Amino acid sequence: MKKKLLYQVFAVIMMATFLVTGCGQSGNDSKASKSSQRSEAKASDKEKVDAPEIPELTFERAMDLTYAKEFDVYYYKDGYKLIDVHEDRQYLIVPEGKEAPEGLDEDIVVIKQPVQNIYMAATATMSLFDRLDALDTISFSGLEASGWYVENAKEAMESGEITYAGKYSEPDYEKIVDGDCNLAIESTMILHTPKVQEMIEELGIPVFVDYSSYEAHPLGRTEWIKLYGAMLNKEDLAESFFEDQAKVIEELKDFKNTEKTVAYFYMNSDGSVVVRKSDDYIPSMIEIAGGRYIFTDLKNADSNAPSVKLTMEEFYATAVDTDYLIYNGTIDGQVSSIADLESKSDLFAEFKAVKDGNVWYTGKNLYQATDTVGELIGDIHHMLTDGDASQMTFLEKMN
Repeated sequence: MKKKLLYQVFAVIMMATFLVTGCGQSGNDSKASKSSQRSEAKASDKEKVDAPEIPELTFERAMDLTYAKEFDVYYYKDGYKLIDVHEDRQYLIVPEGKEAPEGLDEDIVVIKQPVQNIYMAATATMSLFDRLDALDTISFSGLEASGWYVENAKEAMESGEITYAGKYSEPDYEKIVDGDCNLAIESTMILHTPKVQEMIEELGIPVFVDYSSYEAHPLGRTEWIKLYGAMLNKEDLAESFFEDQAKVIEELKDFKNTEKTVAYFYMNSDGSVVVRKSDDYIPSMIEIAGGRYIFTDLKNADSNAPSVKLTMEEFYATAVDTDYLIYNGTIDGQVSSIADLESKSDLFAEFKAVKDGNVWYTGKNLYQATDTVGELIGDIHHMLTDGDASQMTFLEKMN
């Protein structure tokens, strides 16, 4: 009862504050500037491991990473760990029974172990927790059971072990407070609703923002399992799983590129076409699989976001003669046939890939499958080499 009363009083105060002050965007800008400076410094000093100095803590080693470029993990004596997410903030993992050191930089977020009763709003992260056998650390979900393609997560929700606590932009604050939530894991979508993040943090719950979608290499996304392994003291399990996924790259490293071109996209309801920028992990997957991404020098002028919006005319000008089209059904699951595609735009009838019957689409489960991106690389390889479609996990051919 006391918790509910505290929440109700706090909610009234916070709403009044937001009406007067707005969402506090300037603080986010300052935070982004600091993270950018850290990232630049780390890039130049990578070889000598220029670890952040933490008061009262003695640095021991840095985590060994193969593909991930968007984070680092530093280990300190007595079990302390510092997670540095380059695009965002630093997080100090404080071991059970210990306290955060005095004089800690106020910008560093403290996460105390054991990490439990998590509010999981980053849907692409659930599969990594599943692979770490750590679903028992999650009590709240930002998706309802019907929205999950991670089978164990769906079953946990149906059994009541994990409960729905509202989507990322409208969480049930009272539920997560009453449930003793001690960490909220969010995707970068939370950046569009900064007031929500501020509200959660003001309730005393640290917020961790997952930037794995910013990784340029596909296995960089999967390597974030090592970060969560560090957070949960499951480094060995994380390392073992990642090594198995990395074998896909080893198997294809000597394969000669087919030089066949591929466009990966989906269409908005406004008629625009959304593709991936050229240095994103999807084009990297296509390259590893033996193809060439059709957009060779495409950047996002507005931000570091991985997607780029084009007009249909702009897309047509570059992709009309591409060898293969892959429709991203993860975002728009309403397209599974050539007729569906042509209903989006008559121009598709003129595409070489449509005429040749080389149009494929991904299922809606792809975005949640951060743990098995290697299998999509294998699918694309099969597609480019006329392999057995029955062996594919994520791709299906349009009728």
